[in-house]
This record gives sequence, C-alpha cells and structure tokens, in this order.
Amino acid sequence: MPAAADLGLMPDGAVDAQPGGRRAGLRCLDSFLDHRGQHYRRAMSSPLEGATACSRLSPHFAFGTLSVREVVQATKARQEVGRKAGWSGSLKSFQARLAWRDHFMQKLEDQPDIEHRCLHPAFEGLRPMEPDAARLAAWQRGETGLPFVDACMRSLTATGWLNFRMRAMVMSVASYHLWLDWRATGRHLARMFTDYEPGIHWSQVQMQSGTTGMNTLRIYNPVKQGLDQDPTGAFTRAWLPELAEVPDRFLQEPWKWQGAGRLLGQAYPAPIVDVQTAARAARDAVWAVRQQDGFRPVARRIVKKHASRKSPRARGGQVKQPAKGADQLSFDF
Repeated sequence: MPAAADLGLMPDGAVDAQPGGRRAGLRCLDSFLDHRGQHYRRAMSSPLEGATACSRLSPHFAFGTLSVREVVQATKARQEVGRKAGWSGSLKSFQARLAWRDHFMQKLEDQPDIEHRCLHPAFEGLRPMEPDAARLAAWQRGETGLPFVDACMRSLTATGWLNFRMRAMVMSVASYHLWLDWRATGRHLARMFTDYEPGIHWSQVQMQSGTTGMNTLRIYNPVKQGLDQDPTGAFTRAWLPELAEVPDRFLQEPWKWQGAGRLLGQAYPAPIVDVQTAARAARDAVWAVRQQDGFRPVARRIVKKHASRKSPRARGGQVKQPAKGADQLSFDF
C-alpha cells in the first residue's frame, strides 16, 4: 500500500499522531468520559490543555472506528450517573459539539461544490487564485515570523492535530493577513489533519476566510491569541526553541525586543506582514464586496439554505412561531 508521503500527505516518521483502530478509539472515549473531559469546556481553547482535555475522538469518527451514535449514547449514560463538579457543563458542551459536527457535514451534502467554489459567488476573485508561493510556504512550514501561528503550524505537522480555535486562527491568518486563497491553504490543512472530514473542513475553511456571505468576519489577531491562549508561553516555546532567549513579555512580539536585531532574519524570520496593517486592508477588501449591489439577496438565500435551524429558546431567546406558509419549519434537534 502507498505510504502517506506517496500520497502527498503527512511525511512518514515525522508525525506523532494518535494510534488508530477500534480498541484505541474505545480507550480514548473511556479516558475522556472518565477523567480527561472534566475541564473540557474551560480548556478546549488552549492548544496546550486542549490536547488532553479535548475528546480526541475526531480521527475515529473520520475513519469509522467509532460512530457518533455510540459516543452520544455513552456520554448520555455518563451524564445520568452524575459526576463531580465541572462535569455537567463539559459534557453538555461536548454533546453540543457532536450535534454541531453533523450540522456542518450536512452543508456539504446540500452543496458539494463548497469544496471548490466560494459559498457566496461575489467573493470569487477576491484573492489571487495563484497564491503567493513564498507566503504559502512560510505559513506551511511555520516560518511566518508570527510566533503563535508558527508554533501551531509546527505542532500540526508533528502531530496531525490542533484544537478548534487554533485551526480557526491559522486559517484566518492565512486568508486575511497573508491574503492567500482558501483553496490552496485548505488543501494543505486537509493533508495534515488526521481527522480530516470534508463536510466540516471546507465549511470552516470558508467561514474563517469570510467567503460564506452569512458569517461575521473572524479576523483573529495572532499576537492576542498567543497572549490569551498561551499566557505562560509554554506551547510557543515548545515548538519554537529558537526563541529561547526572548523574554516572556516579548515572546509573541519578538520584533519589539531590544535583542531582535541578532535574532530576526537569522535564527528566526522577521514577520512577513505587519499584523495590524494587513488585517485592516483585508477587512476593507472583504467589506467592499459585501457592500456591492446584489450581495444581500444572495446572502439571504444562503442563510435560508445553510443557517442553523436551532430554536430561539435553545439559544436563550424568545420562541417565535413560524409564519403560516413558511418554506421550512424549525426542528429542535
């Protein structure tokens, strides 16, 4: 059989990936419901804590060694037993994520071309179809000069996994700050993720690139994300040993450190973009498209087809009865 490298996937021997198979999947599920998942809700956003606190079941779903149905049932059984403090909220959040997973997979079922075309056609041509080769390569290798982004990309290459918030951030930075087309960057991430699921992946790739026409722009600030999600710097330092001498307060912005001259462009690259300037330019370009004539009617049709049917009550609001003759009623899944 062809090796991963033969298929252009993760290089053999360089990946500390999860073990596969049903036995490994059942052990993973049991450890999550027994002890790892207690702080799931609080820790899922951290790339360091999330590696343990997240379920890590997604590769097993993707390969079919576990079914979502059996995990839902096992989680419900644990909820009924009663747990120590912290478990109730975490298991509830986990159940919501399982439902969320199916919601996004349904998007691809309803519109298969979202793997290849912008969900809102007005965004076609917004970014160069032929991405800047140097920027793309720097992002793939974890050499953008933006420490937290680089740490995440190197971690992904080594393990085949990132927590959800970090996946969103690296995609956002690629699309907005580096102005790379989502099809090129999305393919790279698809090759790297051990849990690649097309329905979730391409929906999220487009959402984090601002091409759906129905989502709020999510332009993650990589410096702020590093400060918020890696406050001790442990994750960043683990993957960027060349920043060892940089003081903690400059770790996410080494270009502000007085010793930057002997580091940047030598042991570690200088940032390939200015974070604030690049974000501002990207925001202006995307909003210019959203303000074009004819944009909103198409966006409304996209919302009608793809937006969540979750009831207002479940979102904490007042229940509004559907109007008579509505094209589609709401179902509280």
